[in-house]
Amino acid sequence: MRPDVLNPLFAETETLDGVGPKMTKPLTRLGLTRVRDLDYHLPERFVTRRAVETVDEAGEGEQIVVKLTITEHRSSRSPRAPYRVLAQDSIGNVLALTYFGRASYTAKKQLPVGATRWVAGKLERFGDMLQMVHPDHVIEEGGASLQRLCEPVYRLSEGLTQPRIAGLIQQALSRTPELPEWIERSQLDKEGWPAWRDALVLAHKGEHAKARDRLAYDELLANSLALMLVRADNRRRKGQSLKGDGSLRGKLALPFPLTGAQQRSIAEVEGDMAQEAPMLRLLQGDVGAGKTVVALEAMLIAVEAGAQAALLAPTEILARQHYESLRRMAEPTGARVALLTGRDKGKAREATLMGLIDGSIDIVVGTHAIFQDKVVYRNLAMVVIDEQHRFGVGQRLMLASKGKRAPHVLAMTATPIPRTLTLAQYGELDVSKLDELPPGRQAIDTVVMGQDRIGALVDRLETQMAEGRQAYWVCPMVRELDGPEDIAAAEARYASLKERFGEDVVLVHGQLAPEAKDAAMESFASGRTKLLVATTVIEVGVDVPNATLMVIEQAERFGLAQLHQLRGRVGRGSEKSFCVLLHGENLSETAQERLKLMRQTQDGFLLAEEDLRLRGGGELLGTRQSGDTPFTIASLEQISALLPRAHDDARLLVEHDGGLGGKRGEAARVLLYLFERDYGVKTLRGG
Repeated sequence: MRPDVLNPLFAETETLDGVGPKMTKPLTRLGLTRVRDLDYHLPERFVTRRAVETVDEAGEGEQIVVKLTITEHRSSRSPRAPYRVLAQDSIGNVLALTYFGRASYTAKKQLPVGATRWVAGKLERFGDMLQMVHPDHVIEEGGASLQRLCEPVYRLSEGLTQPRIAGLIQQALSRTPELPEWIERSQLDKEGWPAWRDALVLAHKGEHAKARDRLAYDELLANSLALMLVRADNRRRKGQSLKGDGSLRGKLALPFPLTGAQQRSIAEVEGDMAQEAPMLRLLQGDVGAGKTVVALEAMLIAVEAGAQAALLAPTEILARQHYESLRRMAEPTGARVALLTGRDKGKAREATLMGLIDGSIDIVVGTHAIFQDKVVYRNLAMVVIDEQHRFGVGQRLMLASKGKRAPHVLAMTATPIPRTLTLAQYGELDVSKLDELPPGRQAIDTVVMGQDRIGALVDRLETQMAEGRQAYWVCPMVRELDGPEDIAAAEARYASLKERFGEDVVLVHGQLAPEAKDAAMESFASGRTKLLVATTVIEVGVDVPNATLMVIEQAERFGLAQLHQLRGRVGRGSEKSFCVLLHGENLSETAQERLKLMRQTQDGFLLAEEDLRLRGGGELLGTRQSGDTPFTIASLEQISALLPRAHDDARLLVEHDGGLGGKRGEAARVLLYLFERDYGVKTLRGG
């Protein structure tokens, strides 16, 4: 139960002055539904502005405050074109205030022709004209108030302004109580870190460089502590010792001989499953490294020992693909494999449920449906979770309730994870690595080209499709942003390619209804359509051997690990495959290095480490993998620097106090609830 001292922090934002239904919507889009969320909505950057009489006094790229008289509004028929408000400074210099999308409605109200306004923002040049894109502030009088040192700039959503979000955050901070200290006093003194509440206040002012490190450390400590408590609890619990006799595994019909990495991983899994303490192991395997074979061997150990096994996949299409490949490989063994998803109905579903109850089904593959209350197993003793990053620790713990005893769990991910982040995400798991590829996997030729060559690329695509092969075209967004940047949108690209290729093109993105998404994926997987335009929802798991071309548009906006995952969607058949990385103009040095590395290597583990190194410098725009860390406050740099210390501190807390007793242990419980890692608390006896 959450400690009472945290109640003010978990009060809903509607309890703040000025937050009604209209304001709730943009706050919810940002995930700001409670006072605590506003406290931790830290500034993205700080600006220092200089007041100038005329724009001649300022340099391009400088943050300024200037008094302007509005002279003209210029709009366009195209909704994508900018809306410009022309204004003059005190000596007649013209400056364009430029707005995109719905922001133009605000401009029409705020900036009537003939009015005088103080305007704050970044001075830029567009062609021959000076401009400010989306000014930060527009006020009628009191311009001196905008000339501030270190004004915070927050991430916004449509319907919010900088002054509005700043005001709400100040309200939230005023309601924030002092909390008991969970960090040792000696460590606080050594690091020069302020107390928790002081750190929050200082982080929003930008006045104390160490304040953000303190807040990041809190998050890392909460995560490490929760994972260690889960791990310690798992070791105390009793599972089933499963020792197979090899009778089924010896009959397997495998497409390739096992690699050394597969043999090593199978031995590690076999050793874990022979113990009474339930296995919690993560299997990391590069694209095409043969994780499914290792998983099948593990499940067959359970079947040989007289128990059942289950494989959980994040989507129905992945569940069906796993079912087909497992059923095909397991057929010579006689083990019965079944599929169960939320869409199964009627007699077929009933037959599967009965087979699980009476034990005639040995292995079941499916989505979350396989763990619904109505699904009962005769003796579930082994669970495989595919694409582990889609499932949180809480879901991993939920699986334990389905067996008579806690089942052994093997989590799999096709996303190679840097060592530091493995500790952050999977601290409660032992780790096995598949770092060799089976013989026969073809290298994929990776080509980097500018966006200006897209016409020639589409011609090449037409040739590929005419020869009967299939292709993916991945874009970084679903729709165009309300902003100045020309970001490829899946819907716009789909529309243009559909004009050329007609019904041979389908579209998939995360905002589609699950049924529509699955239908589009199925039509592509079956070969009925030749070209799949998508966002990164196809990053993992889709296996279409006939697909030989992967186009990634604005590739500079993706991280290395994500680019590698997308590239791994092709090269799965006997035909030569290609990956084309399209990029825009003006690439940063980091983006150039990222694309160069993609051309040079197909080693996912190397790319994962390089990805962390490149992104550690703070260039996170468009390159942060969804789900690549469980953190919202700690940056990649802070994770690298502070996580080892937080991990050691958590271990001392757990081992010294034997489960968070004493004054500091009680404070640590507050920390776990503050960061909603209370699944760790729940593993404590009487927690």
